[in-house]
Parts: sequence; C-alpha cells; structure tokens
Amino acid sequence: MANRRNKKLIWQLPFLTLLIIGTILIIRHQRNMPYQRCTGTIFGTVYNITYQHDGDLLPEIVVKMHEVDSALSMFNESSVISRINRNQDVTPNKMFLDVFNQAQQISHDTDGAFDITVAPLVNLWGFGFTHNEEPSQHVVDSIMQYIGYQKVSFDGKRIRKSDPRIMLDCSAIAKGYGVDVVAQLLEKAGVENYLVEIGGEIISRGVSDKRVPWKIGVNKPVDDPQGSNELQTVLNVTDKAMATSGNYRNFYYKGGKKYAHTIDPATGHPVQHNILSATVLADQCAKADAYATSFMVMGLERAKKVLEKNPDLMAYLIYDDNGENKVWYSPSLKDKIQQ
Repeated sequence: MANRRNKKLIWQLPFLTLLIIGTILIIRHQRNMPYQRCTGTIFGTVYNITYQHDGDLLPEIVVKMHEVDSALSMFNESSVISRINRNQDVTPNKMFLDVFNQAQQISHDTDGAFDITVAPLVNLWGFGFTHNEEPSQHVVDSIMQYIGYQKVSFDGKRIRKSDPRIMLDCSAIAKGYGVDVVAQLLEKAGVENYLVEIGGEIISRGVSDKRVPWKIGVNKPVDDPQGSNELQTVLNVTDKAMATSGNYRNFYYKGGKKYAHTIDPATGHPVQHNILSATVLADQCAKADAYATSFMVMGLERAKKVLEKNPDLMAYLIYDDNGENKVWYSPSLKDKIQQ
C-alpha cells in the first residue's frame, strides 16, 4: 500500500514541478511587464491613467471616453444630454441611462441633496454658462418651479419632463462614470494593476509600479481657485474609487460674502453649512462622485446618517468649527489613512 502511494507521488512530482516553474515564470513576467502612462483632456478636464500592460491601450481608452462625452457632456451640442435639454426627440443610449438611473437612486437616498436638474440654479448664481448679478428671491423662486429630480423620468423609450424648461446636468457624476468605464475596459484587457484619474476622480486596482498600494493625497481646503498642493492626509485607495468635492476652488466673494458653487436644490441658494471638503470612497467612482457632492449639500450630521445607511461607503469630511478646520471620518476608513 505504501509502495503504491510512493509510486503515485513520484508520478505527481513532475507535474508539481512544472506548476511551480510556470507560476514563477508568470510572476516574473508580470513583474517585468511595463507600466504604461497616458495623459490628455476630456470632459473639459485632464485625465491621467497608469496601467501595467504589454501593449498600448490608449486608442481604445480614448474611444470609450468620447462615448461617455457623447452621452453626457453638456458642452457637446450633439450629445444625448444636450439634445434632451433642447427637448429633441432622442432615444437615450445605455451610457446615459446607466448614469440617469444611478443619479435618480442617489437622489432618492439623499432626500434630493443630489439632483441632476439643478443646472439652471448653478447658472443663475454664476457658476455655469453665465455670470449674473446676485439673483433676487423672486427669480430664485421662479426657477425652483422646475427644479427637482422627481420631475424627470424614463418611460422605457424617452426621458419625460414635467416642464420643458428642465435642464439635466450630470457633471457631478459623469466624470466618475467615465473613470468606471475606463477601468472596465482595462480589466477586460486583463490589466490587474492600474490607476485611472479624470479631473480628480480616481479608481485603482492592484499595485503601483513600485509594487506598493496606490496612495492618493487629500488637499487641505484652502480658498484658492488655482489649487493648493498642501495635503491634509494621504489615503490608501487600492481596489477602491475615490472622489472629492469642495467649496474651496470654485467660488467668488461679493459684498464680503462667499458664494460657493454647490447649490442646495431645496433652497435654490449656495450652501452655507460648515463642510469644506467631502472625500468619499466606494466600489464605483460614479457613486463616490455623486455622494461627495451630496455630502457637500447635506452638511455633517445629515451626511453621517446617509453613511450609516450605506456601509459600503467611506467618507473623510473636513469641516469648519468656529474658524478651526477639523476632520471626521468613517471608522472603517481608519486603516486606509496613511498620514
């Protein structure tokens, strides 16, 4: 019996040896595989993509990003969303519907803090296509009549509006969605190590070219339209998506009062609460992108309640406490904070 077992082991040894050698060769090949880097502009912002692969995937990446642009860019006159905003008869494509449906779900989850119909108010306050004087309450009220995510729906063929003046704006979720689309393309190509960043929205997998987890800094919320490089903290974002929203870049002062670009759909006015910056980590970048904006609208306490309902989300919130910047973060984020 023992003799037979020994013979079986002898026959198995060559196969085990081949398996070990094959594994070593695969690992060595992966370690020697180059990291590709590409940068450019899309959606009116800059993208930076790093991925480990033998070939150049940039042509396919650019095609995918332009597909997202053709569905969701308000600055592309022929895009699906632009045609819907002009009340043209258009059948929305899958990319548009993916974002529309997710936006509506997040709007419901945040009690309307996230709302893709808020564009006319953004323009009214001087943060969109136009720059106006501070609007009167009467003008705000007149526009509020056609603001609200409940006033748009998809009937299976078309986007229906309760008022033709309704304008959709997916800018608070579209960049994140673009990041997700590129990440999906890389994974289909067999890429295991990558970082995709579009306009500050990020997703990563695996390790960097230094064979360490991907780490991303969170800027201090310093009022600086040009952007400050001073870091508040550094997060390990490996195998996660990350998005940050803040009122320290896009703002203006008038009459000694600060007007930030985040508009509260419930009041029609720029938010005035104490959150300065909201960073959200999630499995999908579109989701992180939208909730980061939502938390800027909701304020600290309401944001905490939403996080309690969504354990898959993690947040790093910087807020003002009587002139002093303080931080609150999800307990589950503690192990990802590097400094």
